[in-house]
Amino acid sequence: MEAVNSAVSQTKLLNFRSGRNSSSLNLSRHRGTTSICYAKFGSHFSDDGLRETDKSLKLSAASNIASDINNVNLAKSMHVPVGRHRHNLFGRTNCAAETCIYDGEVHSASSSAAQEKIGVLLLNLGGPETLNDVQPFLFNLFADPDIIRLPRLFRFLQRPLAQLISVSRAPKSKEGYAAIGGGSPLRRITDEQAQALKLALEIKDLDANVYVGMRYWHPFTEDALHQIKKDKITKLVVLPLYPQFSISTSGSSIRVLQNFIREDGYLARLPISIIESWYHREGYIKSMADLIDADLQKFTNPEEVMVFFSAHGVPLSYVEDAGDPYRDQMEECISLIMTELKSRGIDNPHTLAYQSRVGPVQWLKPYTDEVLVELGQRGVKSLLAVPVSFVSEHIETLEEIDMEYRHLALQSGIKNWGRVPALGCTSSFISDLADAVIEVLPSASLLNTNNVEGTETETEMTDPVQYAINLLFGSVFAFLLMLSPKLISAFRKYLF
Repeated sequence: MEAVNSAVSQTKLLNFRSGRNSSSLNLSRHRGTTSICYAKFGSHFSDDGLRETDKSLKLSAASNIASDINNVNLAKSMHVPVGRHRHNLFGRTNCAAETCIYDGEVHSASSSAAQEKIGVLLLNLGGPETLNDVQPFLFNLFADPDIIRLPRLFRFLQRPLAQLISVSRAPKSKEGYAAIGGGSPLRRITDEQAQALKLALEIKDLDANVYVGMRYWHPFTEDALHQIKKDKITKLVVLPLYPQFSISTSGSSIRVLQNFIREDGYLARLPISIIESWYHREGYIKSMADLIDADLQKFTNPEEVMVFFSAHGVPLSYVEDAGDPYRDQMEECISLIMTELKSRGIDNPHTLAYQSRVGPVQWLKPYTDEVLVELGQRGVKSLLAVPVSFVSEHIETLEEIDMEYRHLALQSGIKNWGRVPALGCTSSFISDLADAVIEVLPSASLLNTNNVEGTETETEMTDPVQYAINLLFGSVFAFLLMLSPKLISAFRKYLF
């Protein structure tokens, strides 16, 4: 998300030491007597022959998913809404006073599910589909308080800053999107994944409607929720398409979901399960290992290739100050993938780095661009890039990795370059997502949002006079900050 990261360099406000933002989602604790179920999955590697036989039959049946997703009749049967405008313990449920986590393993839908009307909501980032969409997409992005995390005192600057940054960043961002065909393919790919998931669920005897809700572009989360209400869904599974959890990705999308549920009587009575993260699921790990194994074989000397995991970065303050689990989950994910590869006799050297940083503040290290140069200086000649935090192709894989980082690697002395594709609609991956959905269905429960706070930015919209005042003074102040680095420094020094 090159666009996300640019906010840091232009505002220098992202590094405020404000602690936990009150509007940010705290997944470890939910106030109220009734809570939503969050599912955390462990790695289920079973030696049970019967279970493996059953799973192999299912995977075989699902092997045609990717080739069927463009079928016209299938597309008509899908319920993927399109928005127009936006304003390891098997079978056990662990319940506490405030949270309920189901970590069981189920490979087929229960008979009671046939009497329910099941929905699955896929959450994703979204992306501009045309060059004209770039600036409004960037505005939506930067207006998110989980992207630019301002202290409460200065939260009135959120929308003015978003407007200024989106206008100033749009020309450069348009160049990037123009280089990959004039827009992001993320919506098309996510729709295909939704269709493939619906088929995989049907194979596993679960009839479900699958919806797509994007955070920053069409179809928005509220568009999907409107369709869910229209279809009279009685039980919902929410599945963010981010393997690892971060405040700025899954956390932001879930917070918005909570706000909409709070305001709607029907949704407030809907049992919901949210799959918080799934980076350590067996199907995901094996699917990633399959792709890496296949691409290694394309090199003349596969055993000499450096496996280079490149993950999207976040500011270090997210992890150290806000408690974001992203880094820990990413490191565990890499360890699991390499363990799976080693079990297949593949013991290549590997490294992990974080891409997309912008600005003077510290981000998770090591940085992808710096590591590529270092590897070239160390004499590494063959490298296989693995975009580990992405399950769909988009600007960070197609432009940043395939163009910018490839050029830098070759320039640094690396002779042989390869890149593992994103998982997309890989049948084993989609089948495992279907298993994840089925596993959490029994633990769906009501979400009490009485004490879920909306952001100050959202609240101010209900008072047009206050909004106009905030916009006027915020715009002037933000403009001065953008023009004067010295003023920014003085502003931060005064606060801290």
